[in-house]
Amino acid sequence: MENHIKLAEYLSQRQIELLERQRQIDKDFDESSQIRHFWQRKKIETSLYRSKDRKYQKWLLKNCPSQYDLDSQRKDIDELNYKPTISLIMPTFKTPIAYLKQTIDSVVSQTYPYWELCIADDCSNDAEIEKTLLSYEQSDNRIKVLFREVNGHISNASNSALTMAQGDFVGLLDHDDLLALNALYEVVVLLNKHPDADMIYSDEDKVEEDGSLSAPFFKTDWAPDSLLSRMYTSHFGVYRRSLVEKINGFRPGYEGAQDYDFVLRLTELTEKIFHIPKVLYHWRAHEGSTARSIASKSYATDAACRAIEDALDRRDEPGQVLPIAGGHHIVRYHIKEAGKVTIIIPTRDLGDTLNTCLSSIFDKTTYQNYEVLLIDNGSTEKRAIDVIDYWLSKYPKKLRCKQLNIPFNYSKINNYAVSHSHGDYLLFLNNDTEIITPDWIEAMVEQAQRPSIGAVGVKLLYPDNTIQHAGVMCLSGGVAGHSHKHFKRNDHGYFNQIQTINNYAAVTAACLMCRRTCFEDVNGFNEKIQVAFNDVDLCFKFLDAGYRNIYVPHVEIYHYESKSRGYEDNPQKRERFASEVHYMKDTWNRIISNDAYYNPNLSPCKEDYSLNI
Repeated sequence: MENHIKLAEYLSQRQIELLERQRQIDKDFDESSQIRHFWQRKKIETSLYRSKDRKYQKWLLKNCPSQYDLDSQRKDIDELNYKPTISLIMPTFKTPIAYLKQTIDSVVSQTYPYWELCIADDCSNDAEIEKTLLSYEQSDNRIKVLFREVNGHISNASNSALTMAQGDFVGLLDHDDLLALNALYEVVVLLNKHPDADMIYSDEDKVEEDGSLSAPFFKTDWAPDSLLSRMYTSHFGVYRRSLVEKINGFRPGYEGAQDYDFVLRLTELTEKIFHIPKVLYHWRAHEGSTARSIASKSYATDAACRAIEDALDRRDEPGQVLPIAGGHHIVRYHIKEAGKVTIIIPTRDLGDTLNTCLSSIFDKTTYQNYEVLLIDNGSTEKRAIDVIDYWLSKYPKKLRCKQLNIPFNYSKINNYAVSHSHGDYLLFLNNDTEIITPDWIEAMVEQAQRPSIGAVGVKLLYPDNTIQHAGVMCLSGGVAGHSHKHFKRNDHGYFNQIQTINNYAAVTAACLMCRRTCFEDVNGFNEKIQVAFNDVDLCFKFLDAGYRNIYVPHVEIYHYESKSRGYEDNPQKRERFASEVHYMKDTWNRIISNDAYYNPNLSPCKEDYSLNI
């Protein structure tokens, strides 16, 4: 009995100790939570991190650095092995004093200290501006000021600033914008990981006149074809000074698009281009600024057009540059040789659907050198057989039909078709499509002829004129999704992405063109993938082989796929779909989890470019 009493006393005391320990853990947890909450509050107490956009405010709360983070960065500088000097180039001209001071202060307050600010005033002839600049120069020996005697506009002023630069890298800063306080630190952290980087750019947003932040632009990694349609890298850009000197800086005569022309020329000398998916630059938006509206500086659009034309000439890829809304452009390359195009259409039954497709091809297509190859996968419907016979009799030199009566396997059917095709270009097309754009093949061949391009995809529309496909992005919530699905046909999309040419990880084979040599280079479609993701897998193989995939908005095609159609409507189909999902994630996880053409700050589950909050 005594032993039982002692044991009870021991257990009671042990229970008290455990309870006390749990109370201390709870207390520590509460204090830790309070600390975290405090720093979260601190994140948005500063005026730099306010937004009237509720969703962006939520993102800022989650992602922008706290004062604790900024202080830690300053302490971490000594731990960096590589500490290059970054020369910030800033031309000024009649800058409002308040904006000018805010811009310079955003540099002085950087958490990374090894910088120099090279300011060239373009003959403002303003005593207050001169006094302000000289005051900053005297207060900090990292600030250098030059006063030009003649106004030469932004290109000449930028070049004047460049003459003062001594750093290993050059960063571009407009005279009324703001650098995020961690901007240079993040650049140098990347340089410590990639010391061979020649160009680095970041995400950006806009700063309104009241100091609030808006319109965050979360960019893709390096996408050279996207750049030929829109100057998406822009702010914040940092460049190796030796390359800047090699291209002789900025070219006078391209004012308004001088940085666009600058980047087009510099990126022809290097592929060591890196993107930091963080907002490191706040672009000033006020009345009359380009940030507010490109229309305020129409000369910038004209200069951009000339810069792109020059780039095409230098690269021996001649073409026409067409301006579109928003100050962007579409490049229509000259077709060097109008090679034969084989349009491959797998089909089974659905005679009226096939008839609509074939009728639109033969009635609207303006490209002459093409053939249509139908692969009939076991049609029994009389209407379908009659439609095939009708078009065979009407276009015996343009249309052929092969029978392949096997269980449906999209990859195997299309590989079989390729083996019976004659074209230099392969155009895979669904039978439930209808051509809208007469020069659709020309527009696809223009891109597919380029040695750097793998797959070319187009804008696919539902019958109600909403978007079914405008490029394929990788989604961690699944495997892939269609960019801007259900947006209206003429919507601009995310920073005009719907209406501009852009690189994507993949495009859909509901309408996809590639060179035959390119297709053979990656051994065609993977026949283990019977139904889903065979086109995505093909595009990933193109990426793996060093090609780029591209979406062209100026080709529009109706795709009569029901918005509510359920493909996986029985256990067997669901099991097959699950196995194909597993294959894709197992084989291509490095692309799916890190899509170079989709920013991690955007939703991993939605197709509408909403924020990842």
